[in-house]
Amino acid sequence: MSVPQDLFYEKTHEWLRIDDHTATVGITDFAQSQLSDLTFVELPEVDRVVEAGDEVAVLESVKAASDIYAPVAGKIVAVNSELEEAPELINNSPYEKGWLFKIEFEKEEDVDDLLSAEAYEDFCVE
Repeated sequence: MSVPQDLFYEKTHEWLRIDDHTATVGITDFAQSQLSDLTFVELPEVDRVVEAGDEVAVLESVKAASDIYAPVAGKIVAVNSELEEAPELINNSPYEKGWLFKIEFEKEEDVDDLLSAEAYEDFCVE
């Protein structure tokens, strides 16, 4: 299980790469391995305003469907449209090519509630 140290994590298995007030969001290597081969991705609409915890995307695999939640409140500013034709990018490259969306956030305290890489690894082992 790959857990990059420079990212933040949610217990619902989303990761965040923070750049100023924009977070790139995807699902973790652990999550993609549990879902297995992804076959379909429903991405959020750009400019949609969301609250932390809102369902914003859906991933479907040969095993199951899984909701993806907004880890922070803000506005969706970009989506990875490549996933619509190639959802397997999430399986092959969950932290690089398989990102899902970017969200512009304002509340720094939302980031304070996220898990460090070490805390996420501990959570997955439990």
